Amino acid sequence: MKGKMWALMKIGPGPGAELREVDIPELGPDDILVRVRACSICGSDLHIYQWDRWAAGRIRPPLVFGHEFAGEVVAVGQRVDHLKVGQLVSAETHITCGQCYQCRTGAEHICSRVAILGVDTDGAFAEYVKIPARNAWPTPAEVAPEIAAIQEPFGNAVHTVLAGEVTGLRVAVLGCGPIGLMAVALCRAAGAALVIATDVNAYRLELAARMGAHLVLDATRGILDEVRKATHGEGVDVVLEMSGAPAALRDALRMARNGARVSLLGIPSEPVSLDIAEDVVFKGLTIQGISGRRMFETWYRTRALLASGVVDLSPLITHRFALSQFRAAFELVASGQCGKVVMFPQGLT
Repeated sequence: MKGKMWALMKIGPGPGAELREVDIPELGPDDILVRVRACSICGSDLHIYQWDRWAAGRIRPPLVFGHEFAGEVVAVGQRVDHLKVGQLVSAETHITCGQCYQCRTGAEHICSRVAILGVDTDGAFAEYVKIPARNAWPTPAEVAPEIAAIQEPFGNAVHTVLAGEVTGLRVAVLGCGPIGLMAVALCRAAGAALVIATDVNAYRLELAARMGAHLVLDATRGILDEVRKATHGEGVDVVLEMSGAPAALRDALRMARNGARVSLLGIPSEPVSLDIAEDVVFKGLTIQGISGRRMFETWYRTRALLASGVVDLSPLITHRFALSQFRAAFELVASGQCGKVVMFPQGLT
């Protein structure tokens, strides 16, 4: 399929992005071309837009960025026979090598040579995106495109929450960004006895309450005493750390009861000093690093959870913009006064 399309690009180093008219990507034999109907802004997209230290060390402009999306298949490569034109798809955004130790032993999600859509390859903030056919995730046509687009980050929440038991347990979710909010809803759906949500942002704490948190705590006011009070002095059974903030990481270890699980999804922007002896070793904690989604086990769970209706992600999508309104969309995400922000490359209807 030849022609031109509009795409949001990092043209060179530095803050901001530009909407450019570029060629529609050409397909290889194992690729598909997707007409993007909805794409959502992730925290990593904000890092790229603002051009922080991580972005400067990782991104090689020019690049079409963005990786959370859903759309219709409009063309398939010569060797693709399991997808059809017209299907609604989302995508697993980790493009794996298939040959390293991790890929060959059932741990593709931590492939040692992984490339990430919209980070290492051109992404989905565009009218069309090319992806490997094996990364496409077919989605029922009745699913709204904006919900289909956030299956990828929802998979992060599913992987984090279900990396251990939560049913009947007391769970703390630290950091109420979109994935943290998804985790709150999932913990409630999974039957957690108590879900505590913490953040420094009052808007996000209100959203956490709407998503089902039993108790919301302002992390700027000190939360350990409140957590102990809510758990009869014992601490929580499970901590899901979603922020990466140094103070939250230290609180995560201290609020956990002896023998608890602490799962870490948030990514700190710098090394963090922790008291490993007192807060980990002597407490017998289990610390888990969570990366992405298990391929494709997590996707099947994600599909089932959405289809069953036990988790409703619609309250999480608070703002919608045309792709041409990207500056306003990114300013809103940077402000923190939002849930999930979705852009529509074909325009708002």
